[in-house]
Amino acid sequence: MATSKPQRTPAEIEDIILRKILLVSLVDSMESDTRIVYLEMTAAEILSEGKELRLSRDLMERVMIDRLSGNYVSAEPPFQYLVNCYRRAHEEGKKIASMKDKNVRSEMEMAVKQAKKLAVSYCRIHLGNPGMFPNWEMVNSSVSPLLPLVFSEVSSSVDAFGGGSSSGVTSPPGFLDELFKDGDFDSMDPILKQLYEDLRGAVLKVSALGNFQQPLRALLYLVKYPVGAKSLVNHPWWIPKSVYLNGRVIEMTSILGPFFHVSALPDNTIFKSDPDVGQQCFSESATRRPADLLSSFTTIKTVMNNLYDGLAEVLMSLLKNTTIRENVLGYLAAVINKNSSRAHLQVDPLSCASSGMFVNLSAVMLRLCEPFLDANLTKRDKIDPQYVFLSTRLELRGLTALHASSEEVSEWINQHNSGKIDVSKEGSDGENRLLASQEATSSGNGSGGPSILHCDNPISSSSEKAKYPFICECFFMTARVLNLGLLKAFSDFKHLVQDISRSEDHLSTMKTMLEQAPSPQLQQEISRLEKELELYSQEKLCYEAQILRDGGLLQRALSYYRLMIVWLVGLVGGFKMPLPSPCPMEFASMPEHFVEDAMELLIFASRIPRALDGVLLDDFMNFIIMFMASPEYIRNPYLRAKMVEVLNCWMPRRSGSTATSTLFEGHQLSLEYLVRNLLKLYVDIEFTGSHTQFYDKFNIRHNIAELLEYLWQVPSHRNAWRQIAKEEEKGVYLNFLNFLINDSIYLLDESLNKILELKELEAEMSNTAEWERRPAQERQERTRLFHSQENIIRIDMKLANEDVSLLAFTSEQITVPFLLPEMVERVASMLNYFLLQLVGPQRKSLSLKDPEKYEFRPKELLKQIVKIYVHLARGDKEKIFPAAIIRDGRSYNEQIFSAAVDVLRRIGEDMRIIQEFIELGAKAKVAASEAMDAEAALGDIPDEFLDPIQYTLMKDPVILPSSRITVDRPVIQRHLLSDSTDPFNRSHLTVDMLIPDTELKEKIEEFIRSHELQKHGEDLNLQSTKTTIQTTDTSKLIE
Repeated sequence: MATSKPQRTPAEIEDIILRKILLVSLVDSMESDTRIVYLEMTAAEILSEGKELRLSRDLMERVMIDRLSGNYVSAEPPFQYLVNCYRRAHEEGKKIASMKDKNVRSEMEMAVKQAKKLAVSYCRIHLGNPGMFPNWEMVNSSVSPLLPLVFSEVSSSVDAFGGGSSSGVTSPPGFLDELFKDGDFDSMDPILKQLYEDLRGAVLKVSALGNFQQPLRALLYLVKYPVGAKSLVNHPWWIPKSVYLNGRVIEMTSILGPFFHVSALPDNTIFKSDPDVGQQCFSESATRRPADLLSSFTTIKTVMNNLYDGLAEVLMSLLKNTTIRENVLGYLAAVINKNSSRAHLQVDPLSCASSGMFVNLSAVMLRLCEPFLDANLTKRDKIDPQYVFLSTRLELRGLTALHASSEEVSEWINQHNSGKIDVSKEGSDGENRLLASQEATSSGNGSGGPSILHCDNPISSSSEKAKYPFICECFFMTARVLNLGLLKAFSDFKHLVQDISRSEDHLSTMKTMLEQAPSPQLQQEISRLEKELELYSQEKLCYEAQILRDGGLLQRALSYYRLMIVWLVGLVGGFKMPLPSPCPMEFASMPEHFVEDAMELLIFASRIPRALDGVLLDDFMNFIIMFMASPEYIRNPYLRAKMVEVLNCWMPRRSGSTATSTLFEGHQLSLEYLVRNLLKLYVDIEFTGSHTQFYDKFNIRHNIAELLEYLWQVPSHRNAWRQIAKEEEKGVYLNFLNFLINDSIYLLDESLNKILELKELEAEMSNTAEWERRPAQERQERTRLFHSQENIIRIDMKLANEDVSLLAFTSEQITVPFLLPEMVERVASMLNYFLLQLVGPQRKSLSLKDPEKYEFRPKELLKQIVKIYVHLARGDKEKIFPAAIIRDGRSYNEQIFSAAVDVLRRIGEDMRIIQEFIELGAKAKVAASEAMDAEAALGDIPDEFLDPIQYTLMKDPVILPSSRITVDRPVIQRHLLSDSTDPFNRSHLTVDMLIPDTELKEKIEEFIRSHELQKHGEDLNLQSTKTTIQTTDTSKLIE
C-alpha cells in the first residue's frame, strides 16, 4: 500500500511561491534555472537571527532589496527584474485561485498581493532614483524603460502604419495601472516627465504617414491618470519658458506641440516631417491612376481624423480635471497669442507655427465645441460678449472691430466702469449706441448672449480677473484658432492655386518662345518651371487630402459659424428688420474676422461638391440680407461684398442644387429686402476708401449683377424690384442706374480701345521676318503684353455685356428713372455712343479672328442696345427721349440709325423691334430739326443764361451754397449722382442743399418768350411779304 505524500505547511507553500516570484534562494541547492540568485549573505544573517531559511512575507522586502543591490552575473537588471516579479506574481495568483483550502488560499493571495505591491513600489523608487541599484540598462539608454511597456499597453488598437512595441516587451496585466494610480505626485512626477519627453521625441518631425498613433495613444493613456495629468501641465515644457518664445518655439518644444505638428500639409524645409506626404502620395500625379489618388486621399483623411480624435480626447480629459483646467486654457491661449501674426498675408515660418499645427488645432477645437453645437443652439446664452473686452487670456481688443474704433470701445468701457453716463453729451454717438445696446439685448427674445448692461457681472476693470464658463472660453478660442488655422489654410490654398495658374501661363509662354527661337536659357527656365509646378501640384493635393476632402471637418466648422452668426444677431435683437439705430456697441465692437471667417468658409464650402449637404443655411441667408447693405453695422465694404459672393455661390444654376432656391424664393426677409439691399450695396461699393476702389467695384458689381439677373426671373422679386424703383425713383434706384450706366460706358470703351491695341500687337507678331529680327527680351515683353491685353478684354467685355443686359431687361418694365431730367441725356448719349461703335464707320477695325474668345458678341450687344432704345421710347409719356437723343452732339447722327436698321435686318432681329426703332429715329430727326430752329430763334445767348458745366441754356437754375455759382438743376443733379461735392470747390453738397435762382429763371423764361415772339413776328412778316409778292405776280399775269 502506497504511503500518502506528506502535506505541505502554509509556510512551505509560501516559500515555494515567493521563490518562483522573486527568483531567489536562501539555500545553495545548485538550481538549474540560472536566473535564480543564491543570497548567501542574507541567508547567513537570517540564520544568525535564529530564523528558518524560508521566504515569507516578513522577509520579502528585505530579500528584494538584497537582490536588487547585488551585482549578480546572469541576473536580470533591476527594472526588468521588478516588472517580471510582478508578472510572475500575476501568474502565481492565477494558480492560487484553484486552491481548495480557503485559509491557505487567502494567505497565499495576501503574499502575492504584497509581492506585486513591492515590485511596483521599488520600480517607482528605481525609476525615480536610477543610481540606487546597479543599473546598466538605464545608464545605456536615454529613453525611459517604461516607454515600451506603455506602448505595449496601448497597442491593441489597429495602427494604420504598423503598431505594437518594436522591442517585443509587454506589460504585465495591471502593472501600469497600479504604478500610476497609487503613486503620489512627488514620486511619480520625475518618471512621468521623462515619459512625456520621450513621447514628444517620438513624434517630433513625424508626418501623417509616420507612426504617431502609438505615442498619441500612450499620451492619452497617461493623462487619464490624475497624477499623469498634473505632471503634464506642470512639465517645464508644457509652455516652454524662453526669452525668445514664439509660435514656432511652442510648436517644436512644448510637449503637445510636436503632436499638433503631425500633418499632411507642407511646412518650411527646416521643420519638414518624414515621410514626405507629397512625394510619397502625389508625385507625378498627372500620370497616376485616379484610384491610386483616391486611395491616398482616403488614407490621409483617416489618419488625420485619428489624430484629431486622439488630441481632442487628450484635451478633454485634461479639461475635465478642474484643478488643472487653467493650465490647459493657458497653453491654448499661449499658442493662439504667440501666433497672432499668422493672420498676416506674409507669415514668417521661423516665428509662427505651421499651417499643419493650426489646421489640426482647428479640428480639435471644433470637437471640443460639439456639445454646444446642437441644432437649437440651446447653450448660446453661456457666451458672454464681455469676454472680448475684459478677458486677459486672449489678445482680442487689438483686433479690427465690425464698426467701432478702439477709442470708442475704450470710452464705452470706461463709462460703464465709472457707473454713469455723461449727461452733458446728450445724444452723442456713444450714448446712443449704449442705449441701443440695452434695447437690442433686452428685446432679443433669447436669441442672443447676455447684455453687457444687463448681466450678472457688470463690466469690471481690467485688473479684476473675471471668470467665464468653459463654453464661453472655448467659443472665443475656437474663433481665434479657426481664423489663424483653417481659414488661413483656405487663403493659402487659394494663393497656391493662383501661383499654379501663373506658372502654367508662364510655362506656356516660354514653350511658345522656345518654338520660335530655341535657346539654352529658355530651356533651363522651362525645366525650372516644370519642377516648380510639380512641387506646387504635390502641395495642392496635400491640402485637398487633409482639408477639402474632409467633409466632417467642413461640416463642424459650418455648425460652429452658424452658432457665431446666430449669437451675433442676438446682440442686435434677433432676426428682424429694420435694424435698430444706432448700432449697439456690443455688436459694433466684435472682431471683424468673426463675420469674415464665416463668409469665407461659406464661399469655400460652396465650391466643394456636396460640402453643404444637410447644412442649415437659413440663418446664414438671413444674416447676409440683414447686414450686407448696413454700413452702420459693418463698416468694411469688402466684407459686405463678400456676403454677395456667398449668395452668388448659392444661386441654383451655380450651386447645381434646387434646394438653395428656397433660400431666395421662400424666405420673408429675402422677399422683402434682398433686391433692395443688393441695389443699395451696388451704390455703396462705389466708394470703399481703398486706393484700388475703382477696379474692385467691377468684380463686386459683377456678382451683384448676376444675382439681380436671377432674381428678375423670380416673379415675387421682380414685383419687389418694380416697387423699389417706384419708391426710390429719385433715391437709391437712381443712384444704382447712374453707376450702372457709368460702368457700362467705361467697360465697353476700355474693351474696344484694347481690341484696337490687340490688333496692332497681332499685326506685329504676324510679320514673321520683322518679328524675328527683334531682341528676344523685347519679343518676350510684347508677348506678355499680348496675353495681358487678351485677359483684360475678356474680363471687361464680359462685365460690359452683363451691364447692358441688366439695362435691357429692366428697362422693359421700369422706364421712369431713365427718363428723369437729370438722367435722360446721360442715357441717350450712352446709347448713341454704343450704337456708333457697333455700326459706325470704324466697326470694321473691331473685327477679331475669334471674337467669342474675348466675350465680344457685337450682334447680341447691338440687339440689347436697340431694345433699350425701344423700351424707353415706349415709356416716354412726356415725349422727351427723342430730344435727348439728338442733344448728344458727339455720337448722334441720323445715318447711324439707318446703318443700325440695316444691320438689324441682316442679323434677323424681331421686325416689331426694328419698326419701333425706325419710328424712334424718325422722331429724333424731327426733334433735331426743331432744335435747330429753336437755336436759330434764340440767337446769341447771354453767358449768364448758360450752364457753366455744359454751356447749354439753363431751364431750372440753382445756386450752389458754398461756391455761390449758378448751374442748371439737371446738370448738377447728374453730377451729384456720382460725386456728392461742389464741382467748383469740392465742398460737400447734396440735392436738398441747392438754392433755386428764381430771379434768373424768370429772366431766362422772359428771354425765351421774347425771342419766340420775335421769331413769330418775323414769320408773320415773311408770310405777309410772300402773299404780297404772290398777289402782285398774279396781277401782272392777268394783265
